[in-house]
Amino acid sequence: MMRARGFTLVELIMGIVVMAVAVGGVLLAMRTTVAKSADPMIAHQGIAVAEAYMEEILTKNFTGASPVCASRATYNSASCYDGLSQSPTNQSGTAIAALSAYTVTVGIGAAGTCGAGLAGGESRIAVAVTHPSGFTYQLDGCITDY
Repeated sequence: MMRARGFTLVELIMGIVVMAVAVGGVLLAMRTTVAKSADPMIAHQGIAVAEAYMEEILTKNFTGASPVCASRATYNSASCYDGLSQSPTNQSGTAIAALSAYTVTVGIGAAGTCGAGLAGGESRIAVAVTHPSGFTYQLDGCITDY
């Protein structure tokens, strides 16, 4: 006599439940990966903006006998950047549309804030770049009067 082969209804339902849990776990992992895929680009752009501002500030004089701070294109002293808060612009002040979501904030510390104890003086520079997604990138540096 031949025995019937196949699945019972209970086995079939249990198989469907196990498969649904497995597929759900894989889809959850994929969703997390896809949702975070833009983070490296945001980080790279934020750091690049901060580095550009830091490099620009470090090319200026530590102190100027007569600082010119009328517009960013005419800044001749690092102290002109203190308190700057704006969307990224080029050195002549033209806004960079592709980076408009970022905010750049610059702070120049008082003389002696780097702790180097140099006779000519030194100041700490803090450049922070913030993105609306909650990322903030900060570069710190020192400028000295040598």
